[in-house]
Amino acid sequence: MAHKSGFVNIIGNPNVGKSTIMNSLVGEKISIITSKSQTTRHRIMGIVSGEDFQIVYSDTPGVLEPKYKLQESMLKFAESALEDADVILYVTDVYEKYHKNQRFLSKVQQLESPVLLLLNKIDLSNQEEVEALYEEWTKVLPKATIIPLAALHGFNMPAVLEHIMARLPEGPAFFPKDQLTDKTERFFVSEIIREKILLNYQKEIPYSVEVVIETFKHEPGLLRIQSLIVADRDSQKGILIGHKGEALKRVGSQARMDIESFFGTKVFLEIFVKVDKDWRNRERSLRNFGY
Repeated sequence: MAHKSGFVNIIGNPNVGKSTIMNSLVGEKISIITSKSQTTRHRIMGIVSGEDFQIVYSDTPGVLEPKYKLQESMLKFAESALEDADVILYVTDVYEKYHKNQRFLSKVQQLESPVLLLLNKIDLSNQEEVEALYEEWTKVLPKATIIPLAALHGFNMPAVLEHIMARLPEGPAFFPKDQLTDKTERFFVSEIIREKILLNYQKEIPYSVEVVIETFKHEPGLLRIQSLIVADRDSQKGILIGHKGEALKRVGSQARMDIESFFGTKVFLEIFVKVDKDWRNRERSLRNFGY
C-alpha cells in the first residue's frame, strides 16, 4: 500500500472548538483550551503517524478583525493555513452565522484543496436547527463535505478521520515518525502558564500578557523553570500578583501540577511579572515573542 502524507489545517472563527478538535485528532493535549476567545495565538502543529501514513495537523488562531499588531500576526497565522493545506477543516458551530467574517470565508470559497466543514456542538442544539444549518452551509460552501459533530464528547470524530484519510495525497513522511509536534518544550510550558492566566483572570488581563520561559533546566528527578509574565500596562502588574501574591501563587500552583503531569517529573516553577508597555503593538516585542 502506498504511503500517504499531508497537511490538514484547522481554521475558523474564535470559540468554535478548533483546539478541541485538534487535540481529539492528535490524541494528546497539544493546544490549550478555555472558554475565552483568542486562546490560541500561534499556529501549532500536531503530528500523527502510522505505518503507511503521516498527518500533520495545524491548529490556528480564530479569525477576527485585528485591533492591534498582535492580532494582525494571529490573523496571518490563520491565513497562512490556507496556502499549504492538503485538506482544510473549516470549523463552525451551531451558534455561528454563516456570514461572520465574510472576507476570510470568501478565501475559503476559492480554495482548490478539499474542505471538510465541521459543524460542531450539535449536542447543544436540536435536529431541526442542525438540518437548517446544514442547508445554509451547503449553499455557502457547495464543494465542502459537511460533518456534524460534538468534538468535546468525541461524537462523529472517527468519521472526520475517515474523510481526511480518503483525501490525503500519496507521499513520504515530512517528519520523523516518533515526532509529535513542531513546538519546543519551553513553548508548551509557556502555554500551560498562559492557560492558567486565561482561567484565573477576567476582562482584558488574559489578552494583555505574554509568557516567557527564561530558564529551563533538567536536573536529576527535577525540572527547574523560571518564567516571566509580561504585562501591557503598569496597572496590570498588581492585578496579576494579587493581594500578598495570592493570585500569582494560584496560577503557579495550577501550572506546576499540569507541567509535572506533562513531563512526568517533579517541577520547581518560579514566576515573575514585568511590564513591557504596549508590547502588543510593538514590532520588536512581537518578534521577540515569536509573532
